[in-house]
Amino acid sequence: MEKVIKLINVILIITFLPVSKLHTQQLFSHNDLENYGIECSEPPLLSIDELSIIESLPDLFEWSDGSGRINKISEWRCRRAEIVEEIQHYQLGYKPPPPDALIATFTPGDSTIRLSVIDNNDTLNLTAYVFYLPSGKGPFPAIILTGGFPTIPLKFFTSRNIVVVSFRWWELAPWQRNSRSEGAFFQFYPELQYAGSMLAWAWGVSRLIDAIYELPELKVDTAKIGVTGCSFAGKIAIYSAVLDERIALTIAQEPGCGGSASWRVAEVLPGSREKLSNALWAGWYHQNLGQFSSCVTKLPYDHHEVMGAIAPRPLLVLGNPDFEWLAEEATYVACKATKEIYRALGVPDRFGFSQAGGHDHCALPESQYSEVEAFLDKFLLDINSVNTDIEKTPYNDIDLSEWIKWDTPTLK
Repeated sequence: MEKVIKLINVILIITFLPVSKLHTQQLFSHNDLENYGIECSEPPLLSIDELSIIESLPDLFEWSDGSGRINKISEWRCRRAEIVEEIQHYQLGYKPPPPDALIATFTPGDSTIRLSVIDNNDTLNLTAYVFYLPSGKGPFPAIILTGGFPTIPLKFFTSRNIVVVSFRWWELAPWQRNSRSEGAFFQFYPELQYAGSMLAWAWGVSRLIDAIYELPELKVDTAKIGVTGCSFAGKIAIYSAVLDERIALTIAQEPGCGGSASWRVAEVLPGSREKLSNALWAGWYHQNLGQFSSCVTKLPYDHHEVMGAIAPRPLLVLGNPDFEWLAEEATYVACKATKEIYRALGVPDRFGFSQAGGHDHCALPESQYSEVEAFLDKFLLDINSVNTDIEKTPYNDIDLSEWIKWDTPTLK
């Protein structure tokens, strides 16, 4: 069945609630728009010469203009919007607004979703594969595999009647060395030639979500769409959720630097780490990020804020200390800081992290099975009795006071 979507961001609000209460309700309810913060004020986007040096992790509760800190839960929506703006300006590039139209079809015979994105009088054709479609009436939760293939065993999803959809990132942009501006996305949006592939992939996940919304034969509960991926695809999962508020659950497996790890902490760790200075080889990030290679402390944000921008939606980070280049110590520090925004919003159980070794890269160990299952059960199946307030790490001896010099406010 063919669907044509007119993707125009129009919000009609009929309410007698105070605006602050309305914004709080939007914050904690399912969103049907990619970005509910579009009317928030833009933060100051300073040049590198104008930016101040911040040695420790920036205060994620402080307004970007330095005018103070948020003190209400309702203010997180616009503070979050500031962080998202900074991430796009300095690290990813700006995500195009929803396209003029999208045509989506699903063919059961080859389990393939075909979508044509129409924008600026041009068309981009993409496909996605449905690994598993439960029998029955539905609606069912869905999980998008941002790496194209499962790195969490499929049985975790099929046993729970979760629709499993493969995102074919390679149709948009390659990931190889020196591949900046290559691929169909950059031909479709040539004005974004300096943007990173991570932006292209996050945009593609959003277009796949558009298709899922408009294909009733997939029987998907659109309030229960999750994303998961490992390594570079773990980064895709994080950025997709940062840039699309329709994503209800994110499970990022071993995303490392540029995903869950703090650039600042990774910079001072010994050994072979994927520091900011050597993370630019593949064109995954906007060329603007390169200017911070020798002065990472001038970044106005860090990855505790990248992950925090997903809040209050659930996020589980899975790490693997056996691989030095993942800089898991830097992930630990960032995760401890990220936890504080979830705590301040009153939903600490929506953020968890687990760092466990003894296995290959992207091979989920049995020791992390229960943690993945808990997040799936609570946030896609509404089984609220399971524990998702998870913190498992070998790095408890790290002195966090060196990196987290701000306190967590009590938000009203």
